[in-house]
Amino acid sequence: MTKQPSNRARSTVAEQASEAGDAVRRNVRTELLAALNPEGATPRYLQLASALRYLIQRDVFRADEALASERDLAAWTNFARITVRRAIEVLLREGILTRRQGSGTYVTRRIEQPLSVLASFTEEMSSRGRRAGSTWLSKEIARVSSSEALALGLDPGESVLRLSRVRTAENEPLAIEIAAVPASLLSSPDLVGDSLYAALATAGCRPARGVQRLHASLATTQEAKLLMIPPGSAVLRIERRAFLANGRPIEFTISAYRGDRYDFVATLRSSPSEANGEGEGV
Repeated sequence: MTKQPSNRARSTVAEQASEAGDAVRRNVRTELLAALNPEGATPRYLQLASALRYLIQRDVFRADEALASERDLAAWTNFARITVRRAIEVLLREGILTRRQGSGTYVTRRIEQPLSVLASFTEEMSSRGRRAGSTWLSKEIARVSSSEALALGLDPGESVLRLSRVRTAENEPLAIEIAAVPASLLSSPDLVGDSLYAALATAGCRPARGVQRLHASLATTQEAKLLMIPPGSAVLRIERRAFLANGRPIEFTISAYRGDRYDFVATLRSSPSEANGEGEGV
């Protein structure tokens, strides 16, 4: 028979957990007060928003963890609850915080996507342990557009398989994709499930390399509706061209990624001359 812990033992464990929680709260309060500048001319709610943003960047408040309550933040800072609420609203609009119905306010988890790896959205999400999905907008064989013909090296009369969809992770919309591949490679929309690259691999023509161009922009009203973000929110627009090993272009994709969820990361290395001490100023 398993011996159950005594009431005193249970009480001791509860007290230790409570003391640990109090220590964490004291540490967060100390960090928050150190990040504030109450003597500055900036409105208090913006000061608090800036301090919370800084603590989130330093992982004092971690991704997917609940933010301290409005009551706690007001008590720690001696700010009015309305000031705290306005500061939180700023970070909600920026996408740094997320409200979960009936649960509270949480720090948004951002996705770091390396720029040096050619992978599909499905593969990227799978590598992070997240379930990728699609909400299809259209899926068709159509005459190539002028921009697609230029990107894919096709004649004006040729056809492409064009795929328009919202890409999701755990049912959360993250990006809008419009992809085109030559219909000579994939002749039916039914050949593509969640992953375009999986379909291309099955056809023996998975891309070997790619080129991407990125620029920042603002979401249109329609894009905002599809991505469930406020109109005018920041998005990252990406244009990708992918090629076979022999240099033949086989994919042209235009995407709009949510700016509040994505960080695109590039690994940088010194040039050979700089590594050898021959750079400018040496």
